Formats: sequence, structure tokens, C-alpha cells
Amino acid sequence: MSSESPHEHRSETTLRVNGKPHTLVLDHRRVLLDVLREDLDLVGAKKGCDHGQCGACTVLVDGRRVNSCLLLAVSLDGAEVTTVEGLTDGGDGLHPLQQAFLDRDAFQCGYCTPGQICSAVGALAEAAAGHPSHVTDPAAPSGRPVPLDAAEIRERLSGNLCRCGAYPRIVEAVEDVTP
Repeated sequence: MSSESPHEHRSETTLRVNGKPHTLVLDHRRVLLDVLREDLDLVGAKKGCDHGQCGACTVLVDGRRVNSCLLLAVSLDGAEVTTVEGLTDGGDGLHPLQQAFLDRDAFQCGYCTPGQICSAVGALAEAAAGHPSHVTDPAAPSGRPVPLDAAEIRERLSGNLCRCGAYPRIVEAVEDVTP
């Protein structure tokens, strides 16, 4: 029998999720995806591969897109987490990307859609901040917003898989909201 207390591998952690603070006592081994789905009943992010390879679990942490299946929740103490449910900032309407996905029919089964949308929100922010991708013209001025054409969008969203093959419509939806 182990002499360890059951509380030795747990820590109080505060996550600000979709603008609301949540203080939880969490096992150090639990990943953010499981905490969102099981403890906070936010089921938009999905468990696809559980290895960070499909993007179905993509959420934003402090404004950056991440695979929530790979992040230990206790490591995010004090972080701001935004899920697909929180993209509207409490408003009744849809986020422009959510509306574009509907308008373009950029989903089929819908399983990957929340991750696709969160990833696209992050990709738009990265491009606006001037972060280049592998397909960005090397002659483009550094630090300036990167124009998002179809090739840039495909590259930036390449970590999000759609088993139904809705990629052309997803690219069109992101193009619709690109400044």
C-alpha cells in the first residue's frame, strides 16, 4: 500500500474559461480537453485522436490556438481559455467565422467544426500579427500583416483534419472573413 496521500498529485487550479473563472482541484495528469468536457460541460472541443494530430480539440489559450488533448490543465493556472462556445463574448449572435461556416456549408458531420473554427480564429490573429507560415512569400516585409489567400489558409489550417473532406468550403468560409 502506498504511503502517498490522494491529494499529493492534485492542485487547485484556476482557469478563466470563456470569460468566467473556474477554480478546480485537478489531478496533475488531466488534460485540458477532459476538464472542459467532463468538469465544465463544454463539449464543443472533441477528442479525435488524443495525440494532437487531428485538431478536433483545438481551443484558444491566451489567444493562441492549442491542442487541448496535449496540455495538462494544471499547467494553465491563470490562463484564459476560449472554446467555440465562448467565441461570441456572451452575445446572442454567432462569431463571424461561425456564420461563415454556416453560410458556406463548411461542414458535413460537424465533428471537427469547433476545432476548425477555433483554429481559424487563431490563424487570422497570427496572420494579422505578421507571423509568417511556410508558404508566406519570403520577400514580404517582416512584422506586417500577412495577406490570407487560399494557399495561406490551407497551410495555416493544415493541423486540423476533416474526415468528410469539407476543405474547399472551409477555405471559402475563412476567406469570407479575411480582411
